[in-house]
Amino acid sequence: MHTLYDYLPSQNGYKIRLLLSHLGQACHTQFISIFEGDGQRPEYLSINPTGAVPALRLDDGRVLSESNAILGYLAEGTRYLPEDRFGRAKVAQWLSFEADYVQATIGSLRHWVMTGKADRRPQALLDMKRAGGRKALEVLDRELAARPFLLGEDYTIADMSVFAYGHRADEAGIGMEPFGNVLAWIARVRAQPGFLDRIHPYAIDPHSAGELP
Repeated sequence: MHTLYDYLPSQNGYKIRLLLSHLGQACHTQFISIFEGDGQRPEYLSINPTGAVPALRLDDGRVLSESNAILGYLAEGTRYLPEDRFGRAKVAQWLSFEADYVQATIGSLRHWVMTGKADRRPQALLDMKRAGGRKALEVLDRELAARPFLLGEDYTIADMSVFAYGHRADEAGIGMEPFGNVLAWIARVRAQPGFLDRIHPYAIDPHSAGELP
């Protein structure tokens, strides 16, 4: 059985938990207390050189880090990753969009707001992240006006990845009301068989108010 190195408030970790729930697959879990510095210990840096979560140790001992790469690995041969060359490239396109435009804006801002760090950040930086998050939602809203999921009729790991932070934009102080197509898509994702409807707030970790080592 694979081992997932996880931190429950992480939406990057949630991406993997969501796919595993859809697949009905079990996984050993080892929790990494990243704000206490566990991610920077030599034994974990040998698993993920960045010290971040999630990471996945395969049955044969090989390790894989970065949430979107793990999604691609676990989805191989399932309905959640297209078989055709173009479809797989479109998934890669949206995974890149998630990392560059969703996680980097909504994800960061949400973390700062929910852990009280926003007060320690320059206002110009907060404004930039908020504007970037809105732009990402505007892109999604336009794209989802024409189809139910990011690749069309089929729900894939592209949707799971973008959903993880995208559907929590309100927790970053970005109102979702103007983005009706995104809200409808969120409802469709929630209606998928095996959907995992459990999010863990940073409040469960008393160390999360501190900066990452």
